[in-house]
Amino acid sequence: MADVRAPITGVVWQILVGEGDAIAVDQTVIVLESMKLEIPVDAESAGTVRRILVAEGDAVTEDQVLVELT
Repeated sequence: MADVRAPITGVVWQILVGEGDAIAVDQTVIVLESMKLEIPVDAESAGTVRRILVAEGDAVTEDQVLVELT
């Protein structure tokens, strides 16, 4: 199962899931803001959210794990 990673450097604008939530492939789980653009971050695989590693307002770097899936 693939964890959800940041595709770019940015700031966590919105978290759309909670721990324990079941998510589907291509479901948007987090929205990042970068250069005044909102970038949806989608799950590459289905699974259950085990842990959310960021909070709204956190700065993140490219390829950083945002959400762990089981």
